[in-house]
Amino acid sequence: MFVPTKVFFTKGVGRHRDYLQSFELALRDAKIEICNLVTVSSIYPPNCKRIYVAEAQKLLIPGSVTFSVMARNATNEPNRLIAASIGVAQPSDITQYGYLSEHHPYGEPDSKCGEYAEDLAATMLATTLGIEFNPDTNWDEREQVFKTSGKIWKTFNITQSAEGDKNGLWTTVIASAILFP
Repeated sequence: MFVPTKVFFTKGVGRHRDYLQSFELALRDAKIEICNLVTVSSIYPPNCKRIYVAEAQKLLIPGSVTFSVMARNATNEPNRLIAASIGVAQPSDITQYGYLSEHHPYGEPDSKCGEYAEDLAATMLATTLGIEFNPDTNWDEREQVFKTSGKIWKTFNITQSAEGDKNGLWTTVIASAILFP
């Protein structure tokens, strides 16, 4: 058992006549195709540092079992809008855990999909931290309550959307958080 110390956020899109190859191309676009991905649930580990593509590429080993929180969506319906998003909510106290969320809708643009995923993660963290809020208010209002509480340091999302290929090829979108020891 290990607790990840680093996390890398990535996204990609792939198109191909075969569903599986479309997924592979999305993984390539996200620069994580060399790994054997194991999906895990949505906890942002305590003391976990966000890294970026250059550093992450040095840590990825071909064939390695790599833990990932992944949102994935696919269609072969021409012009159908698909999206995949990872929402992130980090506590102010980095020794506590945060949340990651996955959202993979049809018909939502990047902004709406990303906002929803971010809201999911922040709401899960807020309830864990005992922040009182009205769940019926819109995200902008809740976000202000969460951040002014002083208990939530940061929220963000990584989102990939695409329209289904006009000729009916499979189109796959992914968004992922890759966790490193």
